[in-house]
Amino acid sequence: MSSLAAIFGNSSDKAQDSEKLLHLYWNRAELKKQFAGMRKEQYKLKDKIKQHEGATVRLQQKLDHLEALLIDPDWVGNAVVFYQLRGLALHCQRKLSKFAEQLKQQREQRLQNHLLVAWNEERTREASSIELELAGTREFVQRVDQELQSERDRLMSMSGFLKIFRRRAVSATLDNFARQIAAANKREQSLLQRLDEIKERKPPENQGLDVATKRSINLMILSFAQQLLLLFADDDLAAMAKEASEKSVGAINYGNRTECEQLFARIRKRSEMIDRSSDYASILQRRAKLIGEKALFRNDGDAVPVAGSVSTVFDIGDDGSVGKTEVNVLAENYWSIAKILSR
Repeated sequence: MSSLAAIFGNSSDKAQDSEKLLHLYWNRAELKKQFAGMRKEQYKLKDKIKQHEGATVRLQQKLDHLEALLIDPDWVGNAVVFYQLRGLALHCQRKLSKFAEQLKQQREQRLQNHLLVAWNEERTREASSIELELAGTREFVQRVDQELQSERDRLMSMSGFLKIFRRRAVSATLDNFARQIAAANKREQSLLQRLDEIKERKPPENQGLDVATKRSINLMILSFAQQLLLLFADDDLAAMAKEASEKSVGAINYGNRTECEQLFARIRKRSEMIDRSSDYASILQRRAKLIGEKALFRNDGDAVPVAGSVSTVFDIGDDGSVGKTEVNVLAENYWSIAKILSR
C-alpha cells in the first residue's frame, strides 16, 4: 500500500494541490481585472491631460492675440470697446437674472404661505373637533361617575333584607357603570394621543411652482428683458452688446480712436441709465399681459412660450400709449434669457 501511495499520491494531497491551483487561478484573474481597470483609468487620465493641454494652448493663443491688439494703436480702442460692450451685456444679464430669481422666490414664498395657511386651518379644525369630543367624553365620565357614586350610596343606605334582595341588581348596575367609565377613559387616551400627533405634525414642504405660475413668471421675465432692450432704443448698443458677447475680441472693428472714445462714452451713459431705472413695475405688468395675450405654448406642460409668438416688443409710454417693434428677444437670446426662464 505504501508503494502504491508513493506511485499515485495521496487523495488528500491532490485535493490540497487542486485548491492551491484554483486559488492561484482566481488571484491571477483578479489581478488581470485590476490591471485592466488601471489601464482604462490611465487612458482617461491621458485624455484629460490632452484636453487640459489643448485648453492651455487655446488660452495662450487668446492671450497672445489680445496682447497684439493692445499693442497695436489702431486696435487698442476697439479691444477696450469690445470688453465694455461685453460687460454691458453681462450687466444686463445679471440684472435680468436677479429680477427672475427674486420673482421666483416671491412666488414660491406666496405659494408656501398659502399652503401653510391651509395646513394650519385644517390642523386647527381637526384639533377643535377632537377637543370638542374630548370635552364630551370627560363630561360623560363625570356624569357616569356621579351616577356610580349615587348607586353605591343607595346600596349602603339599604336595610339588611332589602340590601340582600337588591345586591345583585345594584352590582350589575355598578359593573355596567364601571365598564362605561373604563371605555370612556380609553377613548380619552386615544383622543389625547391623536391631539398630540396633530400638534407635532410637520408643516408641508415646498411643492414647487406649477406650470401656470411658471408661465406667469416667464412673461414677467420677457417683459423685463424687453424693458432692458428699450433702454437702448436710441442707438444700436443692445445688438452690439449681444454681438460682443457671442464673438471674440478683434473680430469686430468699431472704428478709429475718436469713434471708439465716443462709443465708450455712450456705453457708460447707458450703463448708468440701467442702474437708475427701477420704477416701472406697473409697466412690466402691463407689458407682461400684452405678451401673454399672444403667447403660445407647445403643450400644456410647457412653461416657455414659442419664440415666434412673443416676438413683438411693447413700448409703453408715460401717457399709456403702446408702440410696437419686432425684435425676438427670446429667439435671439438677448441677455442669455434662455437659461434664465423657468422650466
